[in-house]
Amino acid sequence: MRILLVEDDRRVAAALSSALTRRGYQVEHAATVAAALSAAPCDLVLLDLGLPDGDGTDLCRELRRRSSRLGIIAVTARGEERDRVQGLRLGADDYVVKPFSMVELQARIEAVLRRAAHTAPQRNLIEAGAVRIDVGGRTVNVAGRDVTLTRKEFDILLSLARQPGVAVPRERILLDVWGTTWADRHTVEVHVGSLRGKLGDPTLVETVRGVGYRLRDA
Repeated sequence: MRILLVEDDRRVAAALSSALTRRGYQVEHAATVAAALSAAPCDLVLLDLGLPDGDGTDLCRELRRRSSRLGIIAVTARGEERDRVQGLRLGADDYVVKPFSMVELQARIEAVLRRAAHTAPQRNLIEAGAVRIDVGGRTVNVAGRDVTLTRKEFDILLSLARQPGVAVPRERILLDVWGTTWADRHTVEVHVGSLRGKLGDPTLVETVRGVGYRLRDA
């Protein structure tokens, strides 16, 4: 998952970037409003409201105008109630006041990403190569053969099938299936192993070393 960190204090940005990277996120840093507006697409923005070239509240409004699904967490020293209310009304999903702990920030990030995932439009039918998934009916068919999966196995397959051919990080799978990135990653490996066996072709779910897994799209 990609996080855009908008923070003009480079020491704070470096510490946060390092902590978030250790937790499995891809982090891009922007120190100004201009840099944030030209940054690559991301899943979530951590937004400091005090920026050198503009007001972070205006940036928040513009980011929300561009995307209704983008997660936005205001991370700022402005702790007054009126500031929090203004930030939330302008489109922020959450508001964290400095100083804060990484445990708190991690929990808020996961909560915002879960809400974004639940509100995202879902296709009723997903096809990737020989794999056919009925999302609403929670059924799976592989090359004309019905496959019975556990709830976790189905959710892992669905997480991969939403982006066939694309490497999905283990952290993304943990968040999609278990609702947290703190779970034991060995759990994912065990369930993927079981999923491969039931699909009948172990090569359908490919391991991407150092990243996660990919559903073969061919």
